[in-house]
Amino acid sequence: MKLVVGCGYLGLRVARRWRDAGQRVATVTRSSERAEALASEGFVPIVADVTRRSTLGRTLSELPALSGLPAVEAVLIAVGYDRAAGLSQRDVYVGGLENVLAVLADDVQRIVYVSTTGVYGGDDGWVDEDTPCQPSTPGGAAHWEAEKLLAASRFADRAIVMRMAGLYGAGRVPRKNDLLAGEPIAAASDGYINLIQIDDAADAVVAALRRAAPPITVNVSDGHPVNRRAYLEEIARIVGAPAPRFVEPDASARPARGSASKRIGNGRLIATLDVTLTYPTYREGLAAALKAEAK
Repeated sequence: MKLVVGCGYLGLRVARRWRDAGQRVATVTRSSERAEALASEGFVPIVADVTRRSTLGRTLSELPALSGLPAVEAVLIAVGYDRAAGLSQRDVYVGGLENVLAVLADDVQRIVYVSTTGVYGGDDGWVDEDTPCQPSTPGGAAHWEAEKLLAASRFADRAIVMRMAGLYGAGRVPRKNDLLAGEPIAAASDGYINLIQIDDAADAVVAALRRAAPPITVNVSDGHPVNRRAYLEEIARIVGAPAPRFVEPDASARPARGSASKRIGNGRLIATLDVTLTYPTYREGLAAALKAEAK
């Protein structure tokens, strides 16, 4: 059995791939309603909040009760951050990971932790997995602390850390609605952004469990950073929106991805995991995503 902790935009796609390959998959979600939907797809649903250790292991009432998380061979930890929950990113990413690691059985063979390329900070220039981590945002700092927690845990020799670039795809095309509304973009127009299409990201996670020899850290990016203006102009062209307008971001606001300009290399992803990207640049990915959304 495999376990997905955080069955959202990325986690659900990975869970479906494992299920379709004949694997039994358990999924952790905070919502009973969401758990019902996951059960209808053939998953073993676990209703739990990773920030509350005592909840880990509660299944739906009609399923056998668990005294902890089920015995599994591999775990994907892809927890998202919900600002409405009133918790800090450290509470979710660091505290949540600590709780999950505490209740996992010792015989888990692989743990994939979904981190972010935000751990590198926002400096200019090309970045690979050996670049020192100097996060400049709360999210990047929390993920970097979580990575170090995993590396110091009893599962360190089984850990695969996947640092995701910006995830996008059908249902998630950043800034599309702003462009359609003619809203100005509060970000530097000439900075670089790093992206990975959601299905390529899910394929990379599946490939990591098959091919990666842990412990290993892998940047998951299409390897073709794009100028922010060019990216937004392409969205505007496809959806028929006005050309993007930029304004200086509020200097007093919290640091954001929009202030970064690093360029993420993906050499290890391609060479080590033998991944062939379906969407090798933002052009192919945006065209497919926006076409799907228009249906």
